[in-house]
Amino acid sequence: MKISMSSKDEGGASASERIDARIRELDDWRGKTLASLRKTILDADPEIIEEWKWMGSPVWSRDGMIAVGNAHKDKVKLTFSHGANLPDPDRLFNNGLNGKVWRAIDVSEGDEIDADALKALVRAAIAYNRAKKKPAKSAKAKD
Repeated sequence: MKISMSSKDEGGASASERIDARIRELDDWRGKTLASLRKTILDADPEIIEEWKWMGSPVWSRDGMIAVGNAHKDKVKLTFSHGANLPDPDRLFNNGLNGKVWRAIDVSEGDEIDADALKALVRAAIAYNRAKKKPAKSAKAKD
């Protein structure tokens, strides 16, 4: 896992440290769920970058944003920024299904998420990000 240098706050805490602290703050099932989702995401690709955005949201990126994780009162929401463009053969997405861009996985207390299916979804998001990146301009060959 890489840590985005821009993700350090004024006190010097990295995004990963802030996510660790957020998980500790959530001293119920939501903290355990967020920690489990985080581990699965990071296990999907060693080059994933953790960031801390929007005044308190864990974000995972690789060649662009993959997903944002947030704990709510009754669920942990994992929102894929380009989820509408991703294959979801295991039907993990259960929120935002009618939207044109994002899709989310809402995890309630007691829900089990298939780790292999989530890793496949994360890898699909990375592939999507890579495909939409514009290729670097190459210098024209001189004759």
